[in-house]
Amino acid sequence: MIDASAQTDLERNIFHASYQEFRMKSQAYNPDGDLQTFSQMKAKDGRANSLHYKISFAALHFLAPLNNKIPVLTDVMGKQLDYDSIVFELIESDIMQIKAHKVGIKFTTGTYVLHQVIGTNLVLSAEDVLNEKSNFTETFTLNMETGLAITSYRELNTRIEPDVFKSPFKHN
Repeated sequence: MIDASAQTDLERNIFHASYQEFRMKSQAYNPDGDLQTFSQMKAKDGRANSLHYKISFAALHFLAPLNNKIPVLTDVMGKQLDYDSIVFELIESDIMQIKAHKVGIKFTTGTYVLHQVIGTNLVLSAEDVLNEKSNFTETFTLNMETGLAITSYRELNTRIEPDVFKSPFKHN
């Protein structure tokens, strides 16, 4: 979430660019000038929901130089995670008060396999361990911090076939 308390240059750039774009694009949904907030515009004209999309162009071009790396998320070794897609959301805004402007950016990654949870840390891999030919899987550790969410989950069937447990020794 990015609001008036933005700390980094990236956040401040997105905040100001999206606010200016909101002020310009919202005029189409407020022809009489009697509405002040995004919420009021949506209530009066449902088409104002298109502002999410229209404003995103002003904000998201600041992310292009990141080369699909999530700017605010690193694993415990400091490596940035890649994202596959971005969703921009105009949470609220006010044509008269910049401090009321608030946007959200949701970064979605590819699929990871969860191997273990250690405290607030997740041990993950990008590989499908069920199709892994090696005995080892390259993993990374990610701290479950504020703003990080698991948005979809599927439990894998990791049942190992019984013949895998056969001993190489013969018994009589």
